[in-house]
Amino acid sequence: MKVLLIVYDNDSYIHWFPQGLAYIAAILRKEGYDVEIYNQDVHHYPESHLKNYLDKNFFDIVGLSFIGGYYQYHKALQISEAINHSKERPFYLIGGHGPTPEPEYFLKKTGADAIVMGEGEVTVIELLEALKSRRSLDQVKGISYREGERCIINERRPLIEDIDTIPLPAYELFPINYYRLFRMPHCTNSDFVMPMLSGRGCTFRCNFCYRMDEGFRPRSNDSIIEEIKLLKLDYGITHITFGDELLMSSKERTISLCNDFIRHKISIKWDCNGRLNYARKNVLHLMKQAGCVFINYGIESLDDRILKNMNKALTTKQIIRGIEETITAGISPGYNIIFGNIGEDKEILKKGVDFLLKYDDGTHLRTIRPVTPYPGSPLYYYAIERGLLKDCEDFYETKHINSDLISINFTDITDDDVHQCLFEANSILLQNYLKRKFSSYEEQMKRLYLERDSSFRGFRQT
Repeated sequence: MKVLLIVYDNDSYIHWFPQGLAYIAAILRKEGYDVEIYNQDVHHYPESHLKNYLDKNFFDIVGLSFIGGYYQYHKALQISEAINHSKERPFYLIGGHGPTPEPEYFLKKTGADAIVMGEGEVTVIELLEALKSRRSLDQVKGISYREGERCIINERRPLIEDIDTIPLPAYELFPINYYRLFRMPHCTNSDFVMPMLSGRGCTFRCNFCYRMDEGFRPRSNDSIIEEIKLLKLDYGITHITFGDELLMSSKERTISLCNDFIRHKISIKWDCNGRLNYARKNVLHLMKQAGCVFINYGIESLDDRILKNMNKALTTKQIIRGIEETITAGISPGYNIIFGNIGEDKEILKKGVDFLLKYDDGTHLRTIRPVTPYPGSPLYYYAIERGLLKDCEDFYETKHINSDLISINFTDITDDDVHQCLFEANSILLQNYLKRKFSSYEEQMKRLYLERDSSFRGFRQT
């Protein structure tokens, strides 16, 4: 069977490497399927190009994976229309965090034949085997599918317990020379960057998070190191960005991984997402020694009452201590703050702005965005229970029109006031960022003109 996997274009200059599809491609190839990647992202192809490509080339299966979000939703509908109107329409399969929470809605809206709900490596093989042998799909766990006008939702599939058994992503099918140009804080112009996963899932249950995996399943240190060595050797990668939610899943795990990085002399820069619960002095200094240059933290709010409302399992005391320890260790912290969750007001937003100004080290631009109750998140179901939202269609078709505009207002202030507050807050943050940028250029000018710095290579944005 021939399978075409589509990487959609999100209008970025350099896109994030599509890790999910790369894992699916790897397991398909391992099981003997003929896999091709359609890179709409790299070439910015219009959907008409996809339709023409399907008209001219035969595939048994076409697959699309996407996350939740207004842009991704509308892009999925456009791609679906192209697929559904192609002359030799293949069996159309979708998956990802976008359609998984509301499979019936997405089956009807996209016209897809089936949805892989959640983790897909085992499910997709069983589904294709059932299609190949013309068996009923009712015994394939982890899918929903259309049968005439009916939408059938099968039993969910248990998560893969040992994720080291999953093959490494099928890098060889993708234009890595393009993806490795992705930029992260502290990258030099000569760095090549690739994302990796150190594990799957998260042990925390923040009310705004729509990821549905229960618990955290780490990869072994040996597996992670094997993949880093492959990326260095085969693709010249010099910087790894760990994209999973919880590399810092515990102090013990972080220390163990860093010690093995040092012992194996992998000599690579890296960054990760972190939890401030575990941002302790000894851990951070070891991370720095092992090559860590940046930790992206989910802070969300600088108010203990709101953090509790979010079920964040974090306090402002832990946040401030962890950020200060991170800076002291010589690692840049990344700050993620949102506004508009249950019980928030203008004073709480101001706390967030003051915090960002106080601890900004100038390595990256941060703005404050409104909280969004994506389908699958506890906040989504809270909004429905309170009559703030009807259903998935109401969310995607009328409420969630942009990620920087509020979709559901959980505060006691008006929508206009929320947007005015965000305008004022982000004006301050952007002015601070631009001031820092000018100061950096000014220092370059002083070294160039007043000290005759012959190493100067021109004023550049990247």
